[in-house]
Amino acid sequence: MLGFLVRLLPFWVREPLLILVGSVFGVRTMYLAHRDGEWVAAAIGLVFLVFTAVRVHTVARALRARRAPAPAAAVDETAADATAEPQPQPQPQPQPQRPAEPRPAAQAAPQKEPNAWGQAVAAVAVFAALGAALWLGPHLLPSDDDGAPRAASCAGGEDEELPGAYRKTPRAVTGDELCNALNRPDLAQLLGTPAETATAVSGSSGTAPLTDGKVAQPEAEVQFDTYTVNVSVTYNELSIAQYVKLMEYGEETDVKTLSVLGRPAVLASDHTMKIEINFGGGSGGPVEQGPPARTLSVALDAKDRGGYYDITVWSTSGALPDDGALLDIAEKVLPTIPERTV
Repeated sequence: MLGFLVRLLPFWVREPLLILVGSVFGVRTMYLAHRDGEWVAAAIGLVFLVFTAVRVHTVARALRARRAPAPAAAVDETAADATAEPQPQPQPQPQPQRPAEPRPAAQAAPQKEPNAWGQAVAAVAVFAALGAALWLGPHLLPSDDDGAPRAASCAGGEDEELPGAYRKTPRAVTGDELCNALNRPDLAQLLGTPAETATAVSGSSGTAPLTDGKVAQPEAEVQFDTYTVNVSVTYNELSIAQYVKLMEYGEETDVKTLSVLGRPAVLASDHTMKIEINFGGGSGGPVEQGPPARTLSVALDAKDRGGYYDITVWSTSGALPDDGALLDIAEKVLPTIPERTV
């Protein structure tokens, strides 16, 4: 389509335009090839320059043809008549006068041929204006891409086959749905680090350990430079009240019961586990105690009939946000987690 439009242009517009395009692209491509050491790019730039040289030769030949004088055929005929011998001319005979005929109308003035140099200059000016607009446009117009790193997004897993526990738990959500609910644009601000961007996100539709795959437990995780947030949902019959009693026999510290969104909840602290995996072969290192983590557990419903959400935050440095950050995350994230009805 572009080639067809170019062929429709007049000669003195098309040829200067092709020369300018070929020279600009050829020189630019040769420069990039020299800078990056790319021989393929150098060959492409050479093709552009050869194409430009052919067009320059065509224009030069057309200019020489326009400047060449027209053949003097009429002059040659006059000279031939002058050298010929004079012939006796018959005496004119009187002719009867005829009425004067009307003079023919003046012939139309010959059309003025367009100025070739003017067309060439106009073509170059138009192309220069277009090139300047394309070159300066990204600098003058606002751009959505300001060079900041883009936040990681959740990977779609619609075709993932869910464990049987999800079919037996009608309201169980998947890891992908949980990931989409957790990966909020304001999550870093809720953590108190608004300038950070999520570096990694994930979601999985697994089952709770030590349940023989009978209890659905999807989870999602979002990592920032400072904190990591993990949200899981356990669809069992353990209530928050029973969970608090179990904490009394465990190693959880700083346990605090409260209410979140009208549901029973509990805050507790514990340590994560640090596991070293050797991918080069051989056994990995021993399981060690990782940095501390703070967890907010919230019942699935106000009646606390079993099952709970876990919102856990930790950092590699060991620092933790205040409990208000966990409460803000729960109040924003939990209402957006879908619940299946069938």
